[in-house]
Amino acid sequence: MNGIINIFKPKGMTSHDVVAIMRKITGIKRIGHTGTLDPMATGVLPICIGKATRVSEYLLNADKEYVADLTLGSRTDTLDVEGKVVDTSLKRVTRNKIISTISNYKGNIKQTPPMYSALKHEGKKLYELAREGKTIERPKRDVEIYSIDILNIINNNQITFKVKCSRGTYIRTLCDDIGYDLGTFGYMSYLMRTQAGPFNIEKSYSLDYIKKIDTDEIKDIILPMDNALMDLESFDIADKHYKRLINGVKIKLDNSIKYKLDKLYRVYCKEEFIGTGEIVKIDSDLYMKMNKVLLT
Repeated sequence: MNGIINIFKPKGMTSHDVVAIMRKITGIKRIGHTGTLDPMATGVLPICIGKATRVSEYLLNADKEYVADLTLGSRTDTLDVEGKVVDTSLKRVTRNKIISTISNYKGNIKQTPPMYSALKHEGKKLYELAREGKTIERPKRDVEIYSIDILNIINNNQITFKVKCSRGTYIRTLCDDIGYDLGTFGYMSYLMRTQAGPFNIEKSYSLDYIKKIDTDEIKDIILPMDNALMDLESFDIADKHYKRLINGVKIKLDNSIKYKLDKLYRVYCKEEFIGTGEIVKIDSDLYMKMNKVLLT
């Protein structure tokens, strides 16, 4: 059993909890998730099974989409609804101010990762240090907000928005920063991940559903591992090169064709997914060089 299942993670469960449940259901130990979702969050959590765990890194780096609620007037130590309130403000903001402020967050921005996060400092997770009452200096990091759209505003106090962003974006930090820019405080009161790379919420499966179906039905909903790489352009290699290709040998290409260099491809041969590769130039010749052979 090798491939990917698009799981809808319920609230109150860690990503590791989902992995443990899937191991129990399938009897397979080699299972991993593709990007942590906080226990309070729900939504898309692709689970890699068997040899598909080798593509998990691509999904970790994939863009994400979320629907979130920002509640104004308070700030918590965790920057979300489950934390302890540490600051409050009675300031009221206008609808126009909310709209104009949030629109400023589209594009490249800098974020300071929250203390309550799984990032590590000297081998220890930041949230473990935070629980000990410690605060560590965290360098700002560059992230990109591809789009941010307000879905609803209630009493100029609670804002529901959808955001599509790059890897490493903290929605909790986004809510906190927006609160400050509005001259008040804010925290993330709800979060649902609606997309992770090519996997979206419309085609996800609940754990309750998976628990009810048998092994054959589970196999039917497992997606081939190359589904995780649909953002990459595909590249077909002639059948005669099959054995050399799966052994990682560079395959010489037709120099008369203009290929795109310095990019990653999904490589196929004999109508079979082989892995990821890139086109390199050696002297005056072009070659397909396998980056990772993922043949099942």
